[in-house]
Amino acid sequence: MRTGLTKQEKTTDIWFDEKDPLIHVRTHNTDLKKRLLAYSRRYPTICQQTDADPETGCMEFEIHKGRFSFRLTAPYSEERRNAASKAAKKHSGNLTHPIQKDVL
Repeated sequence: MRTGLTKQEKTTDIWFDEKDPLIHVRTHNTDLKKRLLAYSRRYPTICQQTDADPETGCMEFEIHKGRFSFRLTAPYSEERRNAASKAAKKHSGNLTHPIQKDVL
């Protein structure tokens, strides 16, 4: 969807306070919108879509605290990055659609 908004204008806002049992999410992010929409359809008592702006592509949701989380991950060490690269190269033959080198 083309909205005419720049990437800087396409934001995700997540807000909550300690008293309110809900987290409010307002986002333009397509993947997050799809995930929240699917979740709200599956669990309507826990998560609800509260607004949508088809003109800008923004959607808003309310979700119970404890159902929404932030995952912080430590960066990979150089050793772990190299091991992952070697494993990926070793198993690249398992791909279902091999890339033809002469096409690239």
